[in-house]
Order: sequence, then structure tokens, then C-alpha cells
Amino acid sequence: MEINTESRASHEVSASKITNVGKFLRRTKLDELPQILNVLSGDMSFVGPRPCLPSQADLIAEREVRDVFSLRPGITGPAQIAGIDMSTPQILARADAAYLAERTFWGDLRLIMQTAKGGGQGDAVN
Repeated sequence: MEINTESRASHEVSASKITNVGKFLRRTKLDELPQILNVLSGDMSFVGPRPCLPSQADLIAEREVRDVFSLRPGITGPAQIAGIDMSTPQILARADAAYLAERTFWGDLRLIMQTAKGGGQGDAVN
């Protein structure tokens, strides 16, 4: 992002605020690499609901109702593969809850492979 860009969800930020380097990092998903440190420290998982910002009250409320916060947040998940981003909090929370109810080791492995093959587009940018 450009210097002095507000700290907001990516779907709330203008595409003009993303630098060329940022576009490359997002397209290649290299911007996710620092999160591996969070996985190694036990704060995140490879697969799970994507963490949201504290300012995303609608998404937080939807996830609380569905007990999604009982899961550790993940680098990737079924919502990302399905192209569901944080601009649709009810749909995203339902997808997260469905993952919670049906998750398996083999399902997680499949999601990791789909992500590695380029599945999912990340959050929409205006």
C-alpha cells in the first residue's frame, strides 16, 4: 500500500492505493509468507477462517453467533477458495461455520493444495 494509507479491510481500500510491488505480492500470494511465523508460534493454522480486523464489527458478530472463533484463524480456507471475501460478512461467516462443522485432515490438505495451485483470489479491492 502507499504510504499513509488508512488501516482498513482491503475491500474498503481503493485499488489506486496498492503499489506495483503490492500488486505482485498479492497476485503471487507472497504477502502471506509472514503469517507462517504465526503458524509456527501456534497463533494461526494453515487452514481456518481468515483473521479479520477489530473494526469489522459485522463479521465479528456473525462469527460469534456461529462459534467460528473456537477455531484458530488460518492462512487459507474454503471461503477463500470459493471467492468469498470479507465484504459479505454473513456469507463468509456461514462458510466458516460450515468448515467448522465438516473439517477433516484430508479436507484441510485438499484446501492447501487448491491454494498452492492458485485457488482463491483474496479480498476484493475497490
